[in-house]
Amino acid sequence: MRVNETFVSLQGEGFFTGTPAFFLRFSGCNLRCPFCDTQHQTFTEMSEDEIVQEASRYKPRHIVITGGEPAMQLTQSLVDKLHEVGFFIQVETNGTLPLPEGIDWVTCSPKSSPVRKDLKMNELKVLYQGLGDDPEHFLESLPKRRSRRGLCLFLQPLDTGDEERNRIILRETIAYILQHPKWSLSLQTHKMLGIK
Repeated sequence: MRVNETFVSLQGEGFFTGTPAFFLRFSGCNLRCPFCDTQHQTFTEMSEDEIVQEASRYKPRHIVITGGEPAMQLTQSLVDKLHEVGFFIQVETNGTLPLPEGIDWVTCSPKSSPVRKDLKMNELKVLYQGLGDDPEHFLESLPKRRSRRGLCLFLQPLDTGDEERNRIILRETIAYILQHPKWSLSLQTHKMLGIK
């Protein structure tokens, strides 16, 4: 498997913000988003057993599998091996590719491509780009039962790399949420804290 990096930190975004976790970042993505802030192209080849062994060296038993797009490489056998040694598995995906069964928590952060209708997600985390952006269309593409109950909805202000623009987007995100209270705010707290 092509692994971009592994590290231990606090989950910085979404439902599990502040949770200690082992992060497994796979290399590569099936999308080319102009606002992507993750350098995920380089990699080291690791076997599934090497990944499990590396993750098991650390105390957190919450693993965040991310990328790039982890669904390009994540296998059922890796999911099973991680469960066998006691990991709670969270996957962060763009929602365009199928995932193995048995993942404990799926965070979908959709981009320009439509989300798979059969994706079983727990959390929808939409990057908000400012006024004129309408995250509701992501809900419209989901089966009604998924968009009405049992799904955590987060808006996360897009990090443009420009502090002034970021402040404007944050204000606009908060204003949107106050008008659409089914959404909650997700901030990239790891960046605020200066951690990975």
